[in-house]
Parts: sequence; structure tokens; C-alpha cells
Amino acid sequence: MNSYLDPNLKVFSLSSNRELAGQIADAIGLELGKCSVARFSDGEIQIHIEESVRGCDVFVVQSTNAPVNEHLMELLIMVDALKRASAKSITAVVPYYAYARSDRKAKPREPITSKLVANLLQKAGATRMMTIDFHAPQLQGFFNIPIDHLVGMPILAQYLLDQQLDGEDIVVVTPNHNGVSRARKLAEYLHAPIAIIDKRRPHPDEVEITTMVGEVNGKVCILIDDMINTADTITLSAKTLVENGAKEVYAAVTHPILSENAIEKIERAPIKELIVTNTIKLPEEKRIDKLTYLSVGELIGEAIIRVHEEKPVSVLFE
Repeated sequence: MNSYLDPNLKVFSLSSNRELAGQIADAIGLELGKCSVARFSDGEIQIHIEESVRGCDVFVVQSTNAPVNEHLMELLIMVDALKRASAKSITAVVPYYAYARSDRKAKPREPITSKLVANLLQKAGATRMMTIDFHAPQLQGFFNIPIDHLVGMPILAQYLLDQQLDGEDIVVVTPNHNGVSRARKLAEYLHAPIAIIDKRRPHPDEVEITTMVGEVNGKVCILIDDMINTADTITLSAKTLVENGAKEVYAAVTHPILSENAIEKIERAPIKELIVTNTIKLPEEKRIDKLTYLSVGELIGEAIIRVHEEKPVSVLFE
């Protein structure tokens, strides 16, 4: 690996995704910063930074996947420690940003938790935020600090192109009407039309398919979404596509939350391949044969270099 020689750039990893943090460090050409994360006997988190960060641009890699609140508290404590250690700038690199689905008051007396998390990060001392594929892009407006909203689409699209999944025989399908712009973007990469599956949620983790718009009969369908949690949406959508004559079904998703028995649902579903990125670390038992695991390490590494060197990040969106 090439060495990045500027000693004022430091990248630290907390406990949520050390594998990805290592890939980011390799892409940049430096060693991960030295820090330790421990627990007191009552569960309180203790963090110790084991090298000087005075005057440095510091990037802290921490996805906020399960256990969500543990990982979030680790990040907040680390940011506070860096601020008190006189870091020049502190960028929270959060490949997967939790609580993003709570972005508005859908019912009376509901919290807007994603705004609360943004406030906590800023109050702790973060001076910049970097993430990939917010559940809703408008979440950027919850931050009063610069935010680099990277996208996983080019990585997913390049893999599909490498597999020759493009052209007139392909249909890009969004499993909900909110994802139409995402589907259109992937369809542009693949030179393919789109279809829309409309769904409703009687309860937060329940899904019902109501309508499908578009022609999928005899086509290879690629479902595209930002996250897969219980897998109900993806698996029901795949079944709907097959019932409407789809020849094969693939799914491409940025964030593989895969909670509860989601992997078992994927195994049983008529999905030939599930393509995800490593914004969330998956244990070995969830890395099934039909799952393809792509790295975002080079993308984030390049973004970190560009931020540190004050170069445009927009070129990474293509």
C-alpha cells in the first residue's frame, strides 16, 4: 500500500465495523489511529485515545447499526474526547445512520429522532459529517455543519454492469413509491426501464403490496432500495414480480441491516442474488451464498482524502 505522508490526517475506528475501517485506512495509505473502547462493570463506556491528535483532522468511523444505542454512545463519547484533546476538526464517518426513518411527525406526539441524533453529534463536538445513502436525502437539513452525503449507487451499478445485467431485458424496480428517483438513477446506468411496486405499512414492520406499475413479464428484474431490515418488503416484492411473469429477480441494497430472521426469508424468496455493501458489518452466518458483499472502503477513503486536502467530493457521485 502507498503511504499517506501527512501526519495531520488521522482515522480512528470504534467497535461497529473495524473491517470497513481497515479497508478505508488501506485505501488512504495509513495506519488506523490507536484507541481503546472498554466497558465498566455496569456497562458504562470508557474510551481512551492512545496518541496525540492536537491540531489534526480526525475522522471517526462508526456505523450506528445494532446494538444501535451502544454504537451511538461510543461515537458521542469519542467525539467529546477528541474535542477535549484539541483536534483541529472532527468528522463523524457514519456509513449507516440510524434513526433515519424517524424524520418527521407522521402522527401526533411523535419524536423526530433523526434530528435529535444530529443535534447530539453536533453538541458533542463533531465539525463535519460523512455518510452513505441517508434513508431520506433531506436529513442533510438536520445538520448545521458540513455534510458529505456519499452514494452507494455507482458501486452497485458497476457490479451489475460487470455481470452484464443491463439493456432492454432488464427492468429496475423500486419496492416503494418513495424510491422512484433512486430507481431512475440506476436505470440510467443500466439503460433500462423502471417499474414501481406500491406498498403500505399497516404497522411499522409489516408490509402489504397494493399495486404494481410497469411491465416485467419475461424480464430480469433488479429491485433497488437503500436498506433491508426485516426483508419483508424485498421478499414480498420479489414474489409479486415472479407472479407477474418476471424471469429472474435480483436485489441491490446499500445497507444490510438484516434483523431478526431476514436471512431465512431471503433464502426462501425467489431472489437469485442479493447485492449489498459493507456499510454494516455482517457476521459470517449471514453471508449466505446468494449474498454478494461489496466494499465502500475505497469510496470513503477517497472522500476523506478530498475533504482533508480541501478538494471537491462531488466527483465521487458518478
